[in-house]
Amino acid sequence: MRVGYLGPPGTFCEEALLSLLGRDVEEVPFPTVVDCFRAVREGDVPEALVPIENTIEGSVNQTLDQLAAGDGLRIRGEVVLPIRHHLIARRRIDPASLERVLSHPHATAQCQGWLRSTAPHATIVATNSTADAVRIVGEGGDDDGHSAAIGTLRAAELYGCEVLATDIADTHDNSTRFVLLGTEPVEAVGPGRFRTSIVCGLERDRPGALLAILQEFAMRAVNLTRLESRPTKTGLGSYIFFIDIEGSRDRDLPVASAIQALEDQRVADVTVLGSYPVGGAPG
Repeated sequence: MRVGYLGPPGTFCEEALLSLLGRDVEEVPFPTVVDCFRAVREGDVPEALVPIENTIEGSVNQTLDQLAAGDGLRIRGEVVLPIRHHLIARRRIDPASLERVLSHPHATAQCQGWLRSTAPHATIVATNSTADAVRIVGEGGDDDGHSAAIGTLRAAELYGCEVLATDIADTHDNSTRFVLLGTEPVEAVGPGRFRTSIVCGLERDRPGALLAILQEFAMRAVNLTRLESRPTKTGLGSYIFFIDIEGSRDRDLPVASAIQALEDQRVADVTVLGSYPVGGAPG
């Protein structure tokens, strides 16, 4: 089976994909999160794995905005990967003499304290992914050899680079959650833990509108594991809400009942993104 992911090879997303599905898949890398979504929509791949949130930097807004597009894509699974950042260069160099450090903005943000103290003169350069940063450095795209990248050990091996420092993140309790996208939902029944993700848009702006949404879950003792707002991009003060729910709409009656109540009472415009196994464990 062909499965897309945020590439190129050597990203944390590739590690998460192998962790979730094993090596019996054909990995298809894409340069951006948007390209991953587009590939699934257009049928280039049946599924794709993308990051959705990090314990330090929070949500990946590109992923949330694409999920909010309402074009029928569903979340079919998830995996949580511990993140370890490493400083990587084409050759051995003193980090204090670095002039540039390349990586994905989330990675450099998670290492900013270490970078300030160890590579204080380096300019931060954003790339599409951590692996892309290592590739650029490994191929000599920095020209003068005074650049390094933040990336994975696998990327360092793939692109023939040296690891200058390991585990450089400011916080070591660092994990990223990835979600598997597809056009069809999975049947979330049977033993095991499940999560349901929905998007809620308010029918109209009125006092207590968000409270009315949350009460449908509270009165049924349904636990919410995540609540986040994103702008609708139609004007200031206009938001949609992403909600992660403990349990499965297919298996757990209180979850199904709460979502149905929101739909029937027109409290909110609800899009169900899917019910799926927690952490990628089999359902």
